[in-house]
Amino acid sequence: MKRPEDAPDAAAGPEKTGIGEARVGAGRVLCRLDDIEDGQGKGFTLGRGPEAREIFVVREGARVFGYVNSCPHLGTPLDWQSDRFILDDSGLIMCATHGALFQIADGFCVDGPCVGQNLEPAPVVIDGDGRVRLVED
Repeated sequence: MKRPEDAPDAAAGPEKTGIGEARVGAGRVLCRLDDIEDGQGKGFTLGRGPEAREIFVVREGARVFGYVNSCPHLGTPLDWQSDRFILDDSGLIMCATHGALFQIADGFCVDGPCVGQNLEPAPVVIDGDGRVRLVED
């Protein structure tokens, strides 16, 4: 997985959120939007060592959605191969452990052992230069 802290971070400009707002300096650059194929996802490791946290970003057209890479059922990673989060024929996020299926836009589980639960969001935005950034407090 790519470590976002290894990516260069150019000067921050206005950033577009999924709902059309703008933020300045919203957070660290994860990748460029073009690095994620439409309808697919990309995983990232934030930090190092025992405090490292795994997240992933899914692209749907010109929008991106970020989540912690952990199934609410058992806490296991969702990807079955590097950067493989989407069940191709359904367009849903799939957990590799028990096949739970989650909606892309809100992380809501629609099938599997954790129906009705949600993935933990990892808020992301696309900045004016087409970079995907993690929103950090």
